[in-house]
Amino acid sequence: MTPITRNIGILGAGQLGRMLAMAGYPLGQKFGFYGFSKDEPSAMLGHMFTHDDEVDALEQLINWADVVTYESENTDPAVVDAIEAAGVPVLPGRDALYYSQHRGREKTLFRELGIPTAPFRVVDSEAALAQAVREIGLPAIAKTTTGGYDGKGQYRLKTAVEVPEAWRTLGGRELIVEGFVPFERELSMLAARGRDGQMVFWPLVENVHHEGILRLTRAPAEDVDPDTEQAAQGYLRRLMERLDYVGVLALELFDTADGLVANEMAPRVHNSGHWSIEGADTSQFENHVRALVGLPLGSTRPVSPWCAMINIIGETGPVEEALRLPGVHVHLYDKAERPGRKLGHINVVAGSRHELEARLQVLAPFLP
Repeated sequence: MTPITRNIGILGAGQLGRMLAMAGYPLGQKFGFYGFSKDEPSAMLGHMFTHDDEVDALEQLINWADVVTYESENTDPAVVDAIEAAGVPVLPGRDALYYSQHRGREKTLFRELGIPTAPFRVVDSEAALAQAVREIGLPAIAKTTTGGYDGKGQYRLKTAVEVPEAWRTLGGRELIVEGFVPFERELSMLAARGRDGQMVFWPLVENVHHEGILRLTRAPAEDVDPDTEQAAQGYLRRLMERLDYVGVLALELFDTADGLVANEMAPRVHNSGHWSIEGADTSQFENHVRALVGLPLGSTRPVSPWCAMINIIGETGPVEEALRLPGVHVHLYDKAERPGRKLGHINVVAGSRHELEARLQVLAPFLP
């Protein structure tokens, strides 16, 4: 029988790489991380290929790895090209990065695949921004087409007189202008696709953001009708087939009176899927690893209809109190406290809605 162990390289060494390794080691996999510092969250969980002026860490990674994945859609395409040129596959593939790294290309792809979006325009001057606002209407949201995360690189326009300020604040660079979507709540769905084309879907979850940062996920989302669930799965299926995708893909959605509207995708394991570590038969991290090495994908069935995830932001908080609660699982990322920084998360699994709400009430100090 052919051994299933593979050397998996990860571009990045943050908490996502850390949790991928923790999920993959029980499957016999080996991990190496390409990062900037030996003090990063993943550094103690595998070989660290650290950027160094005297050592070509990328060449070392290429010589070591059987397959490479990445933590962020902002991964340098030149690094991916160098790895693939050496004959090492990078998964998800180059197309996934091409579209997800540019909000204009991403939204255009959604439209081509029949996935609903807000009206949008890509602009490269203050005059074009003003014209886009006139065409789309107000309120509108201007975002940088590249970079930006957790609410960064965005400006909400309420009046036309704000156009010059928005242009200056966002750096006088290429922007996408999106019409405001009157949504009832924010949802997301994650899916995984294997090398053989097998697909699995986790249920839609409901997300609550504060100052652009995800703070609370409820999984599965309540009061989702089968047609809505099927629509979300259909959008992800189209994306994964179009991109010949391998791994976990996240799609963020607005729930509106007229149905789902796509916001953005992330070609990687995603913050809104952290609940699956204890809340599903197979976590997003394990299925991503399975997909990378060609193993069958696992069941995504929730272990309970009452799960939640709380992000620990800025300061660690009363973790000892959280650990006293049944059904509560704390995950810390070995990161120093800093305002706005993701330091960890807490997963909650309960037997009833009453139990879940009671535990969330105790965990309220972790929420804004």
